[in-house]
Amino acid sequence: MYTTRTAVAVGLMGVAALVFSAPAVVPAEQSAAAAPSVVCGTERVSGLAVMADEAVPCSTALQVASAYTKVWKSAGDSGVLVRVGDATWRCQERQGDPNPYQRCVNTADSGQWVTLVS
Repeated sequence: MYTTRTAVAVGLMGVAALVFSAPAVVPAEQSAAAAPSVVCGTERVSGLAVMADEAVPCSTALQVASAYTKVWKSAGDSGVLVRVGDATWRCQERQGDPNPYQRCVNTADSGQWVTLVS
């Protein structure tokens, strides 16, 4: 019995170490671009998790997410444009499997993207 408890405690400590290390690189979602993504944190207003292409700094990704959440209620099917720094991002809702997600793509470099997920 003592050995089982020890093994469970050690396993939980390992899981906690993985969860609290940041930023984490995770595989891109199935419907997303093939590039790996970085988890950047949570957008303050919406509470959605923000992930970005590895080429996008987390500070930029969080700014894009914030700009988008300010106007996403008015976004139609074609999406909206938001501007962060010198870059313009086209943002819109996309259908995931099974839940929809929000995606912003840099209009000057379609390989750069920011995703908001619940």
